[in-house]
Amino acid sequence: MFNNDPNDPHRYDDLLDLPHPTSPTHPRMSRHDRAAQFAPFAALTGYGEAIEEVRRLTDERIELGESDRAALNARMAVLRERLKSRPVVTITRFIPDRRKAGGRYEPITGVVRRLLPEAFELHMEDGTVIDLDNIIGLDGELFDRLGLP
Repeated sequence: MFNNDPNDPHRYDDLLDLPHPTSPTHPRMSRHDRAAQFAPFAALTGYGEAIEEVRRLTDERIELGESDRAALNARMAVLRERLKSRPVVTITRFIPDRRKAGGRYEPITGVVRRLLPEAFELHMEDGTVIDLDNIIGLDGELFDRLGLP
């Protein structure tokens, strides 16, 4: 007999012992496929990434003053003279951001293989090529020994 009382906690007890219904035409769904039906749905695909991109901060490019530019040029001249001794230097460079204004500053330490002023490039031994216009700092033991500013 059908129990119609919504307040009765035992109103479905008669269904507990019934066999599980199976379809003669449709195969039983795997647990994985069944769970996928209830997976979260992202209606705004890419929205989260767009918000993160807006929140991502970039640094402003620093324009060196006259005295800082002169000190950097003096260090570059010393480096050019001593390339054969393979000094280890740390170069602080600006890497422009491809998606928005600004960029980031990144130090790179290693041995300079070539300095090509005519191409405005500095080639590191590891294959990294640095645009001379993006260098804002040049440090290393070589410059410390010579007492360069």
